[in-house]
Amino acid sequence: MNNRLALTLVFVVFTGFLFWFVSVRQSLLFIVGIGLGAVLAGARFGFTTGWRNLIEQRDASGVFAQLLLLAIAAAFSMPLLASFPTELSAALGPPSISLLVGALVFGGAMQIADGCGSGTLYKAGLGIPLNMAILPVFALGSFLGSAHLGWWLELGHVQPVGLVEEVGLSGALGLTYLGLVVIGVAAWWWSKTSGVSRSLFNKTLIMGAVLIAGLAVLNLVIAGQPWGVVYGFGLWGAKIAQAGNLFDPASNAFWSQPVNATTLQQSVFLDITSITNIGILAGALWIFSRKQSGKSNKLNSQQWMVGIIAGFLLGYSSRLAFGCNVGAMVSGISTGSLHGWIWVVMAFLGSLMGVRVRRYFGY
Repeated sequence: MNNRLALTLVFVVFTGFLFWFVSVRQSLLFIVGIGLGAVLAGARFGFTTGWRNLIEQRDASGVFAQLLLLAIAAAFSMPLLASFPTELSAALGPPSISLLVGALVFGGAMQIADGCGSGTLYKAGLGIPLNMAILPVFALGSFLGSAHLGWWLELGHVQPVGLVEEVGLSGALGLTYLGLVVIGVAAWWWSKTSGVSRSLFNKTLIMGAVLIAGLAVLNLVIAGQPWGVVYGFGLWGAKIAQAGNLFDPASNAFWSQPVNATTLQQSVFLDITSITNIGILAGALWIFSRKQSGKSNKLNSQQWMVGIIAGFLLGYSSRLAFGCNVGAMVSGISTGSLHGWIWVVMAFLGSLMGVRVRRYFGY
């Protein structure tokens, strides 16, 4: 109880600091981040685990919770984008070779590392050793991925496709819900192949999905852009590299873009994604202080090495794929980006391979 009270006081003070010295928006986003971290950690709402349970155990409950999250988020996000096209932006990414490769690699790496972007954050906040170790190499990989992104895009890409703009609000919602139903039916059919009767609905995960969807919509309204994770990681890596004179932002295609160059020069507390990430860590830490739930299986040296490599690949590939399960899947699909659907297909194919690698190394 004392730990929880002390943490709560620290969070209140930090929120006040952001409110007074940074901006009201950033203080509100930090609170949203705390909520996301607390829900993710409290419900153990793992995007990675949900996919792995479907693949290995034919348990579709995690995937169904994710589909509910997407359905709720889309129901609010798309009308908001249609009503406020200049004030709010969708999570658009260009269909490209980098997207195909990045999503495939990310899907495999997240199974080996036992966490996507948000999963790595909240599990690090829960004190799980592997995820704590992965977090800095995730940031390194994300920075290097952003530094190389220009080269990858030269291999081939087309302009981003936003469904709300292309087919209107009704068409975008219709296509999105059709896609979610198709995935839901496929997941249900796959779960039936196990021969074991399992419930498709887990109460804890369903409640987590509803809360996360609501917080994701709040993030969109407050920030003016959808919830993201990996951009913050890449920014942290870029700031460290710049401080060490390890790269020149002006000569890099990604970091020389006006918006990114400005963000790189500003305080990290002014970055929307970074402050939300810090909030997720804080929310998960608060859950850890209550449940002391950071225990995990002991890993041997080979498992540590493979896990760290997977963590680096998570960062690198997520930048090539324009997001992770949050930035590409949740935010991409719920705001009508075609790249989000491409990401899901490729990342799931990667996960099919990743669970085999994970099993091989005895995780």
